[in-house]
Amino acid sequence: GLSQYSSDPRTEWDLSAHSTREQLLEAVRNLRYKGGNTFTGLALTHVLEQNLKPDAGARLEAEKLVILLTDGKSQDDANLAAQTLKNLGIEIFAIGVKNADEVELRQVASEPLELTVYNVLDFPLLSSLVGKLTRVLCTRIKERSHKETADTPVSAGPQLSPTDLKISAVTSKSMHLAWSPPLRPPKKYRVVYYPSKGGTPKEVVLEGAVSSLQLSNLTSHTEYLVSVIPVYDSAAGDGLRGVTSTLPLSSPRSLRVSELSHNSLRLSWEAAQGATHYLVLCSAAPDGAED
Repeated sequence: GLSQYSSDPRTEWDLSAHSTREQLLEAVRNLRYKGGNTFTGLALTHVLEQNLKPDAGARLEAEKLVILLTDGKSQDDANLAAQTLKNLGIEIFAIGVKNADEVELRQVASEPLELTVYNVLDFPLLSSLVGKLTRVLCTRIKERSHKETADTPVSAGPQLSPTDLKISAVTSKSMHLAWSPPLRPPKKYRVVYYPSKGGTPKEVVLEGAVSSLQLSNLTSHTEYLVSVIPVYDSAAGDGLRGVTSTLPLSSPRSLRVSELSHNSLRLSWEAAQGATHYLVLCSAAPDGAED
């Protein structure tokens, strides 16, 4: 699968789109370059939310690898997004070209960094990495597969994955999550949530018999990404993902001015629901503005 990104990521093709080497090479030849900004964090989130889902071709039993190719320093928090992927068992290889930030590449990539971080001075030099990177990728897949094959369930779908995530009772500070459990109950659920524009991911671990959760102490008027991941003894099932924004805080309304004098005035307004204090700011109108 492949996605390009600038300020807005774009899926070029999913994991299930091409089944032969010839089809894939033809797709690469027809690829249109996408110029623009460098929002690497947003791109990594796009890969997690859009490209690593079962309906995009991701298989439960397959190792998940992301290869990041960048020629600049990210304009958003790439490290935070990368950590979310790594927490879900997704391995990241970081390849920098020209103006890429070496420190950022090392933050984003998975351990061991001597195998997952590469940096070259210009695009033609990327060809020198192909042989080594291919060997490293294949070796890492074999190592991880052998470690987990013995006990890892290989059947995907409803047997191991929850379905039908419902987000309700959304307020400025909270929301309620509920989902339908898989046919085979997990040992636990990991619920990970964080603001889509950047912020520290938070995690709640639930027993496998629980299928709902109230999230509280959220930030108002903020879009949150939510993932519900079932965890079994030797594997994690496909997670459910959702996006919902909290409501803005209630505002005072109907500001009225009365009892005007040469040095005072009275203000009144309709109360804002839930407000405990008000901050009133007053300044002289600039020259030429209406008093």
